[in-house]
This record gives sequence, structure tokens and C-alpha cells, in this order.
Amino acid sequence: MAEAALSTTRSSASVRRTSLRRVMQRKSTIAFFMTLPLILLIAVLVLYPAFYSLHLATLNKSMQRFVGLGNFFFLFKRETFWMVVKQSCIFAITAVILKALIGFVVAHFVHNIPAKGQRLWRGVLLVPWVIPPAMSCLGWLWLFDPSYSAFNWVLAKFGIDPIPWTGDPFWARLSVILVNVWIGAPFFMIMYLAALKSVPEQLYEAAEIDGANWWQKIWYITLPMMRNIIAITTLFSLIVTFANFDIVRILTAGGPVDQTHVFATWAFQLGIVGGDLPLGAAVSLFMVPILTIAAIFILRDITRRGSEV
Repeated sequence: MAEAALSTTRSSASVRRTSLRRVMQRKSTIAFFMTLPLILLIAVLVLYPAFYSLHLATLNKSMQRFVGLGNFFFLFKRETFWMVVKQSCIFAITAVILKALIGFVVAHFVHNIPAKGQRLWRGVLLVPWVIPPAMSCLGWLWLFDPSYSAFNWVLAKFGIDPIPWTGDPFWARLSVILVNVWIGAPFFMIMYLAALKSVPEQLYEAAEIDGANWWQKIWYITLPMMRNIIAITTLFSLIVTFANFDIVRILTAGGPVDQTHVFATWAFQLGIVGGDLPLGAAVSLFMVPILTIAAIFILRDITRRGSEV
């Protein structure tokens, strides 16, 4: 009886070791354990502040009394809030479209350069993206300066009146979009360049044999092969652009007359400068549903194309 029990114990232990070995041999399990530290770090640095801001948004200005959705209803009644919503959407959508177009064109330009020269061009074109945004914005701030603007100096040489780059609402919006495009376009370029290198050359050769021109190759081969990369890059850039803070804060500080405020800068203005942290938290939370809808729309399109393949 004792020998039989001992044999059974050894057998069950062997089965457990074999099961554990099989589990550890699965690539998905190994990948999970390797990414577990990053997951915990994200939970601490992202999820906790997110839930805390949700809690803050339900308190009054002194953070002593629960007001529920009172802050949100208060924002709905302010014209400045809807102006910020409109400005944020215009800023993000316009900048992302321009970055995608410029990145696509520049990626094709670099892709067609001989291999020896591509490394130099990639390094040069990535400089705006590598430089810290705050430092870049300080340089652009000098270029837009009303008294010492280098742009206005060039325009004066051609007899054109100086432009109030940061003093007029239209030009101020254009300025922040221009700087955002200058900083973010290299990211699109490097992503699209990697996608272009993964497109088989045999497809272009077959299309050329069939008599396809340059535009037909782009439309029927390049874009379909790059659609997933374009979608993911666009979604990532849209999230980053919507939450952009430093460009607007340094160049215009939301002015003139709050005409260039986006969600991040207005939330800072209300919460930090104005001393109303719950109201600032409520403003920042309005980015969540907008970006969630955009993410669902883009990711659903990628999933549908994947299932079709």
C-alpha cells in the first residue's frame, strides 16, 4: 500500500512537471511573463492616474465635496469648452493628415535613393523628431517673434507686410499645426519607409509588364500593402496629437483669447493656473471618448481586412 501511494505521488508530480514544462514552452506564455514587468509599470504609471483623474472630476473646486457630473454639466454650458473641442479636432485631424501625406511622399523619395545614400537621408530627416519638442518650439518661437521674426524678415525682402504669426487667431492656429507637422512627419516617414521595404518587388515588376503607370502602382499595390501600417501609425499619431501640450503652451499659451487652446493646455490652464484641479481633470477626460471612437473605427477596419485575408 505504501509503495503504491509513493508511486502515485511520483506519477502525479511527474505529470505536474510535464504540464508546467509544456506551459512554459508555449510562446504566448513566455511572451506574457517577459512583458509582465512592463504591464505592471503601465498599470502604475497610467491606470492609477487615469482613475485618480476620474475621481477628481467628481469633486468640487476645494476637493471636499462630491458633485458627481456637476463639472461636466458646467463645462457644457461654457462657449470656451466647445471652442476648445472644435480647435482640438481641427488641430489634430489637419496635422495628422498633413503628416501622413508628407511622410508618404518623403518615404517614397528616400526609398528610391540608392542604398548607400539612404542612411544619411534617414538620419537627416529624423532630426526634427529626435530633438526634444520643447527645444524645437523655442526655436520656432523665435522664428514667429513679432519683432525679430526670420519669416517676416524674408517677407519684407519681397515687399510683403509682416504676418502676426502668434497674434492673429488664424495665423496662430496655422503656426501650431505647422510646428506639429514639422516634428511629427519624420515618424510617418520612417514607418512608411519600413513598410515600403516589405512590399515585394515582384509585384511592381508584374504590374510594369501589364503596362501599369506610376500612379496605378501606388494605388493598387503600395497603398493596399501598407494599409495596416498607415492605420496604426495614424491612430498612434492621432492620440499623441490630441494630447499635445508643449507646442501650444510654448508658442501661443492658448492665445490669442483662448483661440488656440487644445484639451491639454486648457486643462492645465483651469487646473494648475486657475487652481481648479477637478475642473481641469474633467476637461482632460473629454479626450477619452473621442479617441476611443477613433480607435474603434480604425482597429475595426484593420480586423475586418485581416479576416478577409
